[in-house]
Amino acid sequence: MNSDTLEGKWKQIKGEFKQKYGSLTDNDVTYTEGKFDEMVGKLQEKTGKTKEEIKSEIDNW
Repeated sequence: MNSDTLEGKWKQIKGEFKQKYGSLTDNDVTYTEGKFDEMVGKLQEKTGKTKEEIKSEIDNW
């Protein structure tokens, strides 16, 4: 999965969460997005895999 596809999916998910949980703000979603990036970074560090490899694995789950 390339970064454009992942970004598009993330935008869809953010929109769905905002619809379902109307009290969520852009800041709440941005914080969560940052935590996801942090998790991917930690997985890179621990596994030695590239960001693309990790995102591909996540996509296949």
